[in-house]
Formats: sequence, structure tokens, C-alpha cells
Amino acid sequence: MEIIITGSLGNVAKPLAQQLIAEGHHITVISSNESKKSEIESLGAKAAIGSITDVDFLVTTFENADAAFLMTPPNMGGVDIVENTINAGKNYAEAISKTGVKKVVMLSSIGAESPVETGPIKGLHHIEKLYSDLENTDVTFLRAGYFYINFFNDIPLIQNAGIIGANYPESASVPLVHPIDIAKAAAEELVKDSEGKTIKYIVSDVRPASDFAKVFGTAIGKPELPWVEFKDQDSLNGMLQAGLPKEMAELYTEMGRGVRTGIVQKDFLEHGSPVEGETKLEEFAKEFALKF
Repeated sequence: MEIIITGSLGNVAKPLAQQLIAEGHHITVISSNESKKSEIESLGAKAAIGSITDVDFLVTTFENADAAFLMTPPNMGGVDIVENTINAGKNYAEAISKTGVKKVVMLSSIGAESPVETGPIKGLHHIEKLYSDLENTDVTFLRAGYFYINFFNDIPLIQNAGIIGANYPESASVPLVHPIDIAKAAAEELVKDSEGKTIKYIVSDVRPASDFAKVFGTAIGKPELPWVEFKDQDSLNGMLQAGLPKEMAELYTEMGRGVRTGIVQKDFLEHGSPVEGETKLEEFAKEFALKF
């Protein structure tokens, strides 16, 4: 198959490209970074260097493709983040419509069914609606859990304050996922015969927040590491002090509130809480310890 992969050589896109190439498919990887060209080609893929804000570039790249893996960067420009994310989705949808790509796998997220109280996930809610309207294109909405690798952002807090936490309680149950598990699920969906529009959850583990403190703490030699629930304002201030742009910090604070109220997890739970990824929290903790 001729398959397009967006996301350059990121945490999901690179292992996805490697797996599909190993299976014998012809892969084109889209990247905005010219310096990635040789690395992409060294994998055995074709590099398409250009911007996902350029519809003509996307149309040219998608021409004659059988399938496409579509993802939008999590922080497009630092301002107007949700709007920029939606616009990228519009560009993809227009290019898919013009070229007649038959199969799309979209990297979405738990919580994407809700238009409110989900922070940056709101953009994915609107993009799912755009792709639902695509005619003659089968779409799998691959709704991923909270990326394990986001916990790397908590390392300075642990090192400086001896705590880990967020603006939700230790009892909050959080669906988690490893990028490798997303890549495996995406590879499977891209080559699978399926019709219409399908929601598939990819989650590796579901754990209460208290386990984050317990498991990471044990892995780094701090078994008494406490989980601290922050007030929304304190959570926002902490992210601002850590150097996160104001708009992104506000969106992450809103997402944490959505985890606290259960809005983010609601549809996942109603779908029966499927856990198909292989990487459990304890296994990821070994990666966390190496970064620490």
C-alpha cells in the first residue's frame, strides 16, 4: 500500500513508519523540517517536506495514496492553539476530499467527544466532525489515552519540590498510553479492511493518580513521593513559572479539571474501558527513571 504518515519523525510517527516499512508498504513521511529529509530516507521512506498549512502541498503529497495517518501538532504556534489545530484538520480534510484517499486513521484523544472542559482536546473534537463528513473515505478515530511521556514534564517538580501532582485528586482514574502502542494500533488500522467511521480507543493502562507517585517514586528511589492535588490557579501558576506559554497552560489546566470532573474519561468508560496497549505503568517507569 501507498501510505502517508504525518507527524514527521515524532514519538508515534517514527515507529509507525518503521513498522509499515518492515511490512513492505510504501511510506511517505510529511515533515516541515528539511533537516529530517535524510533521516526519513534512511528509514526507507520517501520524505515530503512542506507545511500542513499549505493545502496545495498536501494535495500533491496525498495524490495516489491508499491511506493516511493524520495527526495535528499539540501546540501549533503557542497562541490560538485550538483554532490552529482545527485549521490543520480542515486542510487535511480538503486534501483527502480532493485526492480521494480511501482510508484515514486520525490520532485523536480520550475526551474528544466533548466540545467543552477538555483543554487542547477540543480541537480534536472539531476535527473528528470534519472527518466524519468525508464522503467515500473510511475513517478510524484512534482515541489515545494520556501520553506516558508527558510525565517527563513533572521531573523538575519532583527534583525541586519533592512532590508530583496535578489539579485532580489521587483517586482520579487516568487512561494512559505509550506512543509505541499507538503506532502498533495505527499500523493495524491503516491496513485493515473497514468501512465507514469507527471509534477505537488505544490505552495501555488505567491507573489512579496515586499510583503515579507510588510507581515513579519507587523507580527513582523515592518510595514516599506524595501525590499533591493542586487548586486550578496553583496548577496554572506552576506551569507559567515552568515557562509554558499562557494559553497552553490555561488549556492544560482546563484538561486537568476535565479529568477531575470525569468529562475526559466519560466516553472511554462508556465504551467499556478497553485496554489493548501492552505497556503498563511499571514498565514505563523504567524509562522515567532513566530520564530522571
